[in-house]
Amino acid sequence: MLLKEGWHVGVAARRMDALNELAESFPGRVEVMQIDVMAEEAPQRLLELIDKVGGVDLYFHASGIGKQNMLLDEEVEQKTVMTNALGFTRMVDTVFTYMTDHQGGHIAVISSIAGTKGLGAAPSYSATKAFQNVYIQSLEQQANMRKLPIRFTDIRPGFVDTPLLGDGKKYPLLMDADKVAKDILQAIKQQRHVRVIDWRYRLLVPFWRMIPNWLWRRLPIRN
Repeated sequence: MLLKEGWHVGVAARRMDALNELAESFPGRVEVMQIDVMAEEAPQRLLELIDKVGGVDLYFHASGIGKQNMLLDEEVEQKTVMTNALGFTRMVDTVFTYMTDHQGGHIAVISSIAGTKGLGAAPSYSATKAFQNVYIQSLEQQANMRKLPIRFTDIRPGFVDTPLLGDGKKYPLLMDADKVAKDILQAIKQQRHVRVIDWRYRLLVPFWRMIPNWLWRRLPIRN
């Protein structure tokens, strides 16, 4: 969508096939870089990508993993924490510091409504999403304290029909990925601080927050 509006875009991921196809579709407008947010060299790779596009006005962080893990498979829990907490912090901090030194910008991240309450079916996922919510809120407060011209948008979707949910399980209120993308872009353009996607989840989340912890602990929430 941004490309159609004339933006010069830098995109990064672990797998390059889709990125190379995008670059071929918009010659001269897309710079690509292979980055794994769990790798120690990820911040330097990100800075190299920023240099390739000539700076950054908008950083959009959409890297994340999550699985239902009732049996607490150790590999699942650790990879989720490494990606959604450590990798998230590593990349967002890199951009925050860059924008601090280069006239500001806008940081937008995909977190989740899963950070609203602890989910027994996906402990590390809901915990790391809560971490992301609080971390972005903290950075926004710090930017205001330091009078930095850095804006933030915390985007909190519900269940989106993407390969991330390709585990054969049924998910309630599943949303179309293209529609979600349009809602996300609108939220960024409107400079929303926090945006729950879509309207059904915006109605649901406030009631979710109101459930007392003593009752929440006893709810058998499964998918």
